[in-house]
Amino acid sequence: MNTRPIIGISMGDPFGNGPEITVRAMSDPDLYRRCRPLVVGDLSSMEYALEVAKKVSGISLQLHGIKSPGEARFEHGTIDVLDMGIVPAGEIPRKEKDGVPAPFGLGATKLGGEAAFQYVVKVIELAMAGEIDATVTNALSKEAINMAGHHYSGHTEIYADYTKTSKYTMMLAHENLRVVHVSTHVSLREACDRVKKDRVLDCIHIANNACRALGIKAPKIGVAGLNPHCGENGMFGTEEVEEIQPAIDAALSEGIDIPERKPTPPDTVFSKALGGWYDIVVVMYHDQGHIPLKVKGFVYNKEEKHWEAVAGVNVTLGLPIIRASVDHGTGYGHAGSGHANELSLGNAISYAIQLAENR
Repeated sequence: MNTRPIIGISMGDPFGNGPEITVRAMSDPDLYRRCRPLVVGDLSSMEYALEVAKKVSGISLQLHGIKSPGEARFEHGTIDVLDMGIVPAGEIPRKEKDGVPAPFGLGATKLGGEAAFQYVVKVIELAMAGEIDATVTNALSKEAINMAGHHYSGHTEIYADYTKTSKYTMMLAHENLRVVHVSTHVSLREACDRVKKDRVLDCIHIANNACRALGIKAPKIGVAGLNPHCGENGMFGTEEVEEIQPAIDAALSEGIDIPERKPTPPDTVFSKALGGWYDIVVVMYHDQGHIPLKVKGFVYNKEEKHWEAVAGVNVTLGLPIIRASVDHGTGYGHAGSGHANELSLGNAISYAIQLAENR
């Protein structure tokens, strides 16, 4: 029996970097030794992405259009694509400059948003039905999916809705730095209002369970404060005293290991995490967690004016299915150039494999 997990990969916005990144990731033979990858998207977009990859990087692969996972071959050299048939080939802009593809820069569109949304819904349905073992998502545009009438603030909320999950959170990870969020896609003012004992405690539980799912037997958890210097005992805010500390105390009483036993100032918690003090950090809002992860994982070469690394993984925790994602946007301005960086997608697939195997 083949024990390699089947990983369903949503193609992302058809007019963004998702199709090209997917082709580049699928060109790695080691990927097929570790899992059985299945792309959910449009053959029309994947055909164009393959054309671009061949011209720019010499990547030569075949596409195999299918209608169900049971038809997939899962052989390196052939990309199995569950073809949703949403984007006509004539809708994909094609530009060339000096004989090589150039960015087509179409941007957010209603068609792109509808397609990207339907790819995500399909991988969720396949995972919920047990036809695939984990899901991985390429980037979509929140603007585009809302243009198409799907009013979600991102992948996380789509997954929560379609799996009927109420307690969930986002984990970002790059190498040994991992963070989970008390809140994500809300205003900063609303994020502060969401720092409540029950929600912080839920996130501590989810963080602890996530580490165990990754094979960390005795997780150490850091909990960031919300205010400068953790509020200085109420001088700069009372959330640490009234909400975060009670959540920490409750977690400690359950045997969860929070080494400092109190909130850690946000300006030092990530340095400590990188130093091995914690396996994961609970952060209070979106940018508190995203900024350190992207400072570590995104590397721009200013002399050559391109991204040398766009690394990092976004994992939704608390769901009944596995979901990992790239930690970058659609890259509309570079789509069609053939220079999209597949590192984040490769990392996301690796996380999905690890979670599927440990599960």
